[in-house]
Amino acid sequence: MSTGGTGALARFELDHLVVAATSLAAGREWCEATFGVLPQTGGKHPSMATHNLLLSLASPRFPRAYLEIIAIDPEASAPSRRRWYDLDDPALQAAIAGGPSLVHWVVRAADIDAEAGSLRRLGHDVGAIIAAERQTARGLLRWRITVPADGRRPAAGAVPLLISWCDEHPSSSLAASGVVIEAVTVGGIDAALACELGAIAGELDAPPLVATLGCLRGRLTMASPAAV
Repeated sequence: MSTGGTGALARFELDHLVVAATSLAAGREWCEATFGVLPQTGGKHPSMATHNLLLSLASPRFPRAYLEIIAIDPEASAPSRRRWYDLDDPALQAAIAGGPSLVHWVVRAADIDAEAGSLRRLGHDVGAIIAAERQTARGLLRWRITVPADGRRPAAGAVPLLISWCDEHPSSSLAASGVVIEAVTVGGIDAALACELGAIAGELDAPPLVATLGCLRGRLTMASPAAV
């Protein structure tokens, strides 16, 4: 990974945005109220005791992007480790008590092992690469993803997690939603690194993550909460 902002989009591509909710019912209601469309059923993550809903965000710039609405699965056994995306953190739980919130983003890496190492050398520990899976109506989805051992979001969500899909990509089973992702803006990290990740660099005091989306209701922005 270079630090000049050139050639990055060949290696990194936005995979999905993550919205955390207190429950999937709350997430579904928020999605319909915000975008005028219902998300599709996702599945359960046994290793993390979470489950999700999905919504296509495909756009010409990000053709396979989608929105993941995630919540702790109340029917699952407690995981043996901290959940991803700060979901176990009381401060984040308090932040989403008033409604679902954008909390993180995930990018695809052409070489997840090498690029995770590059981010660590730049001072951003995106965590170990773990294997994950969830069962869907179309079969088992499997992937590799970086997750910090303490579950915290690198740079409060400004630095994404990295993902590498093993087989099918979730977007192949998502219907067009009429919602498209236009841009991702990150705050509090180096502008060159933001460029490498395919994002726009915001002001240093800006929210860690802002997503700009278009839908039938017009242009919308979602911002993540400050560091927890």
